[in-house]
Order: sequence, then C-alpha cells, then structure tokens
Amino acid sequence: MRNFSGVGVSPGRVIGTIRQMPKPVSEPPNGERLREGVTPEDAAAALRSATKAVQSELKQRSETASGDARAVLEATAMMATDPMLVKNAVKLINAGSSAERAAWDAGASVAEMLHNLGGYMAERATDVLDVRARIVAELRGLSAPGIPSSEAPFILIAEDLAPADTATLDPEKVLALVTSGGGPQSHTAIIARSLGLPAVVAAVGVDELESGARVYVDGAAGTISVDPGAEEEAAAEAYAAAAAALTEFDGTGRTSDGHEVPLLANVGGAKDARGAAEARAQGVGLLRTEFCFLGRDSEPTHDEQVEAYKGVFDAFPGKKVVVRTLDAGADKPLPFLTDTTEPNPALGVRGYRTDLTSPGVLARQLKAIADAEAQSSAEVWVMAPMISTAEEAADFAAMTTEAGLKKPGVMVEVPSAALMSESILTEVGFASIGTNDLTQYAMAADRQLGSLAALNNAWQPAVLRLIGLTVEGSVAEGNAKPVGVCGEAAADPALAVVLVGLGVSTLSMTPRALAGVGAVLNSVSLDEARKLAEIAVKAPSAVEARARVRAELPVLESLGL
Repeated sequence: MRNFSGVGVSPGRVIGTIRQMPKPVSEPPNGERLREGVTPEDAAAALRSATKAVQSELKQRSETASGDARAVLEATAMMATDPMLVKNAVKLINAGSSAERAAWDAGASVAEMLHNLGGYMAERATDVLDVRARIVAELRGLSAPGIPSSEAPFILIAEDLAPADTATLDPEKVLALVTSGGGPQSHTAIIARSLGLPAVVAAVGVDELESGARVYVDGAAGTISVDPGAEEEAAAEAYAAAAAALTEFDGTGRTSDGHEVPLLANVGGAKDARGAAEARAQGVGLLRTEFCFLGRDSEPTHDEQVEAYKGVFDAFPGKKVVVRTLDAGADKPLPFLTDTTEPNPALGVRGYRTDLTSPGVLARQLKAIADAEAQSSAEVWVMAPMISTAEEAADFAAMTTEAGLKKPGVMVEVPSAALMSESILTEVGFASIGTNDLTQYAMAADRQLGSLAALNNAWQPAVLRLIGLTVEGSVAEGNAKPVGVCGEAAADPALAVVLVGLGVSTLSMTPRALAGVGAVLNSVSLDEARKLAEIAVKAPSAVEARARVRAELPVLESLGL
C-alpha cells in the first residue's frame, strides 16, 4: 500500500476513487503570429471580448456563491480585465503575436511580477494564471478549465487549485480534496474547511496517481493511502458514524466545568449570516465587509452599504456582530483604493492603513455601519484590520465614536500589536486575533507556498506565545478587555482548546466547525485547557505541539476529528 503525507487542513476520513484535475490549457506555440488576414485591431478586439466574457462568466458564478467562495470569484473576475494584463497583451499583439500567444505571455509577465513581490501578491499570481488559461480557452472556443464532472462522488486530486475552482467545489460530488501544492491557509484549504470537506495539501507526488485509483484520505492526520485495506475501511466507517452523530451545536460554548466561551461565526454577507444563525452560532465574530466592495470599479453608496450590513445584523437580533472594516489592499486590491505599484503590498497600504492614502472611505463605511445598527437590534462591535500601534488604535476609536458606534476594537494580525496589546487595549474595547495573518507575519512564510506549510501553521509555539502575550496585555492593570480569535485556528477543535487555555474569550469560525469545536471544548475543564496550552507553548515545534495536545484529547478520535 503506497502512502503519501501532507498537511491535514480539514478533518475527515473517507475512501473513494480519485479524479485528477484535467490538464491545464495547453500553451500556444511559442512565437505564434497573427493569422493571415487578421489585423492587430481585430486580434486586440477579440482579446478584449474574451477578457470580458471570462469576467462575466466568473461574476455569474459568484452570484450563486456566498462567503469565501463569492469573494474569491469576484476577485478573480476583476483580474480578468486587469488593465496591466490587457495592456501588455495588446502591446504584444501590435508587435505581431496572435491573441492567444499574447494573452499567454502577458499573463506570465504579470504573474512573475506578482510572484517576485512575495506575500499576498504572490497569491494573486495564481489568479492571473487561472485567468490566462480561461482567456485562451475563450479565444479557442473551448470550455474553461475547472473541476471534472462525474456522476459518481470522487476524491479530487490536483497539483493545486485556482481560487475560482476551489470556490465552486460541489461537496455532494467531491468527497475529499488533496493537492500536491498549496499551504494550510491557501484558498484551497479555507474553502475546503468552509464546505466541510476532508482535505490534505502539500502532499508531494499525489498528482502522479492515475484517475480511478482507490484511496483513503485522513484529513486530520494529513495522510493518503492507495488501495486501502480493512483497517482503513473501518476507520472511514467509524468517521461516517461519528460525523452523522455530530451534526448540531447546542448553542452554548462551554468547558466541562461551565466556563462559557461563546462560539461565533465568520460570515461574508446576509446569506452566510442566516446560515450561521441556523447552525446556532452565538453571534458573528467576523463580518468580512469586502463583499460590499469587491467586483466594483467605485465605492458602494451609503445606502448600498447600509442595506448590506443590516441584512447581516437582522440575522442576529440582540446578539453580538463583530464587523471588520474594509481590509482592502494586498490580496484584495480595489481599483478605486489600491496602489498596484507598491513594491511589497503585503507590507504596504492595506486595511486600516488605506485611510492614510484614501481618507474618507473608512469614515463613510463607519457611518453606514452605524446607520445599519440604528435600524436593527444587533449588538454591533467594529474592528480595524492591520493595526500596529496604540496611536492607530486611538485614531480608529475616535473615528468610531464620531460615527456614533460604541464598541471599537482592533485586529491583532501584526506581531507588534500582540507585543503592545496592553497599550493598544487602553484605547479600544476589545481585540480579535486573525491567526492566518499573525502566523504569516510572525513566521515570515507566505501562506500559499506548500514548501513553507510547516512554518505557516498556527500551532507554531511562537504564534501561540504571541496569542498568550495579547491576552496578558488585555488584563494587565485591570484592563480586562475581551480577546477573541477569528482566524482559521479557531475551527481546529484541538487548537480551540489550547486557545481557551491561553485565555481567549471567544472563538469565531466557519459554521460547519461549531459542532466539533463545541463537543471537544465541552470535554475538558478550564484547568485542563490551561495545562494543554502550556504543553503546546513549551513544545519545540508545531508538529510536536499538535501531537502532544491531541494525545491528551481522546475525544478527538471518537468524534472522528
């Protein structure tokens, strides 16, 4: 039995036949020229038409998606008509290249530039290459690349998936997801978790397996076994039984000794919020407001924003809804806000910092949030992303007060915010830790790179120490300000216990994770959680931290987590 190992990013144990992602669109012949009788003007027009068709198709798909999937599709749709991409391609056409070859070379140039910038912009390189393939397919009159179709459910294997592909995975057909590339915080991993699909990334060699092979995937352990035997069959059956039993969250997060830890949901719009409420989330710990802004060439109006936010607030009457103000820049560029010439956007003007270069957008958003709150009964808290200093926190708090909002807070994503949490939390009422970015910045590891997956892991003791320092700062000298976690780490049941042991007060996650996190949390006392946190922090590595904590939580095995 051949075995492969990767990074488990979404738990689950399944057996099924595999389907490999189709081979990508073939590269046009090198040096391919305009066909006889085709003018550069004709070819340029065909190119522009193809980019608009690709953008339109992706936008249509986004309208039936929600949350993370919708945001990914909208961002990719914007990339299809990116001015730099189109301009470079037209320039090549004018020099004699065919439209297909020009699109291919222009896409390669833009992707290389983004990749060299590193960080979040390197993530956009994948989008460009996906868009490039779609444009070439459109020019050739072929179907766009994507998830293979199949009547029977299957396990999807790929080198990696484009954001637009991960956004359209059908959990009724895809049993599990395995990639040879990618990292634990990649689009692939995040969407797999939101869909509840067992998933393993960075499993080198799996893309060489033949379609039709039968494999066993363990999304918690990060392993793949070809031609599974009786032991794997039993494990998959046990997981299916446990998953069937673990279907509902009772609506109250607590430890076994009664210490309450509200379990909240991460949402990206009103549809998501209604689904989270049905899953009995105790509120919203992260409302990603980018859903109002992505896919647009101009800032949404005041009334458009009010309506969008109110739709979320109305799903949680009388309950807490934490709104993250616009996190534009880096991996979420906006035409009316983002400077695409920044040399390193991951360390540039993003999140709260956009108010430095485009003053007014944040103030108008805060006013819209305040007006939406006035029309609902939700308890609205609002936080700014990418806060680095107490001075920035004070400025944001003043802006929220001026807008009429009562609960200002900050995201802790930058290590400096964790180290200076005491002074920052004297200026605002709460903090929420974004573990995805905090891990990436603390470990200096691009979350999209499979080769750095071991570093880009929230189990890293260095990251856990930063979380602990944030909590310590929140209670220093009687501060007693709540600190939550809204990053992907909160959806890992074992890591959730560690976070509570570190003193985190609330956990926010994809609604699909609520039942599992709630069950595991309810199996330990607060003192036991603190002991497990100490074990994790003192471990020499992320792998050891995870292994040592999981060894102390036998409930994980019984629940198939």
